[in-house]
Amino acid sequence: MVQFLVEKGYLKQEQFDEAQKVQQQTGQTDIGKVLVSLNMVGEREVLQAKAQEMGFAFADLDRIQIDSSALNVVPERMVKTHNALPVKKDGNNLWVAMANPNNLVALDDIKIASGLRVIPVVAVTGAIEDAIKKYYGGGAVMPEAATTITTPTPTSAAPANFNADIRMAIANAGAGRKASDEDVDAEGDAEKMAEQAPIIKLANALIQQAVSDRASDIHVEPQQRAVRVRYRIDGVLQEAMTVPRNLMAPLISRLKIMADMNIAERRIPQDGRIEVRHVGKEYDLRVSSIPTPFGEKIVMRILDKSSVMIGLQKIGFTEENQVKIEELVSQPNGMFLCTGPTGSGKTTTQYSVLNKLNTVGVNIITAEDPVEYQLNGIAQVQMNRKAGLTFATALRAFLRQDPDIIMVGEMRDLETAEIAIEAALTGHLVLSTLHTNDAPSATLRMIDMGVEPYLITATVIGVLAQRLGRKIDPDNKESYQVPASDLRRFGLQYADPDELVTLYRGVPAENNRMTGYRGRTGIHELMTMNAEIAELVVRRAPLNDVKEAAKANGMKELREDGLEKVLNGVTDPQEIMRVVFTAGF
Repeated sequence: MVQFLVEKGYLKQEQFDEAQKVQQQTGQTDIGKVLVSLNMVGEREVLQAKAQEMGFAFADLDRIQIDSSALNVVPERMVKTHNALPVKKDGNNLWVAMANPNNLVALDDIKIASGLRVIPVVAVTGAIEDAIKKYYGGGAVMPEAATTITTPTPTSAAPANFNADIRMAIANAGAGRKASDEDVDAEGDAEKMAEQAPIIKLANALIQQAVSDRASDIHVEPQQRAVRVRYRIDGVLQEAMTVPRNLMAPLISRLKIMADMNIAERRIPQDGRIEVRHVGKEYDLRVSSIPTPFGEKIVMRILDKSSVMIGLQKIGFTEENQVKIEELVSQPNGMFLCTGPTGSGKTTTQYSVLNKLNTVGVNIITAEDPVEYQLNGIAQVQMNRKAGLTFATALRAFLRQDPDIIMVGEMRDLETAEIAIEAALTGHLVLSTLHTNDAPSATLRMIDMGVEPYLITATVIGVLAQRLGRKIDPDNKESYQVPASDLRRFGLQYADPDELVTLYRGVPAENNRMTGYRGRTGIHELMTMNAEIAELVVRRAPLNDVKEAAKANGMKELREDGLEKVLNGVTDPQEIMRVVFTAGF
């Protein structure tokens, strides 16, 4: 979008830079709204650029003449409800001016009401409202005339075509359906529709589109008037589309059928799994449903089976940290922990370590809840609480299986921690995860769980804290300079605060979804145990003392690792601030 505005001369690069700063300060996700609020460009130019980006035509309602035959095929109430104006009718096609051409609820309603193929075009919101008042509020209808619509430059971007297929699937699925609550909640009707081709195509299209967009999660969220679908791409949720409310029940039922879940049970959370293939690759979808006031919300975590085979060298470790980790996991016994919040890449790191260690000469067993990726040559055990198979009971059994390396998905309680420590003390290498904000906090977390400090120092050989940050698109980036003092918060050492430092930022483009980012990299903090840290842990010293001792032992904090990636042009300061810094840091 921004590239289009700059190329057309509507926006200068300096204005865009200023708007980006305001966007970061305000937290506004739509750069177009920021540009309009700053009076840098008009709403018309922004919408024209968005239309170009999404592959839709743009209609200037102040200049074109409206086709009277188009006005007569859609009820006035529906036009005003959706703020969508029919502008041209040609055979079985109806062009409709909308501010949001991805409003699938409006498109579906208009298709059903008109019986025509609806083609959305983008127009300014105020212009649509004025035209509706003019033509439906008593004003004379202008005679038929050729309607001039600005068409976008053809692009090879797949999403526009794919979204068209999704819209067609929704239109076919919704044909002849009523949008009443009784219809939506009819279990038998929903189950029948879930097995029909249009709903099957819609569910498959939503999943295939997410995989094409490199999404890690799909959120299907019922709301009062529609169903919102969002994809998490590079760690950030983005709205993909809205689905008509009357298709909610059959769509949710279809997804639950695919995940082998109980479609008749809607009152309690459920979990399931879907296997899909896309462009020759296999993906596992971990599916979760929860009841909400407007229906069941479905979240699908997309697991790329090949992602855990990338190796430690491609996760984003600095050369120094990678060497240290390889030394730690080559030891015959001890405990190596990964820490961080949910979604920080802990599992990928642990699996990458297992891949490195997985040879014919070692016996590796894992206890996981759930088993996210299936690895050849490794015995992976899925936890089953209902059957009494917990981390603790699994670990007890593992010790009788002659293991060399044991991975525990997560140390959640004292019993699990004690058995894992026992395994580490008796000649096994143990890998596990904890939820802490940084590496030194892992020792305090284990003490809080009830583990004796001397057992921690006797077994823990290293703790890795990590986050995932978005990478600058390497094919679309530019350099800029900032004073060295601007990076002091990241721990940059400088002699002259006015010294200029060269950084990089992404340039919005089609292949990065106009964000300037593409892919993610790890940001790490590695603490290795030594005598000084062990002594501090045993006497339960404050966290700051442990952290200072770890830094003296060579540990680089998350912000310092992030700074190195910023200076190397891998990411930018704003992304490090987003994923690393917390209040009081």
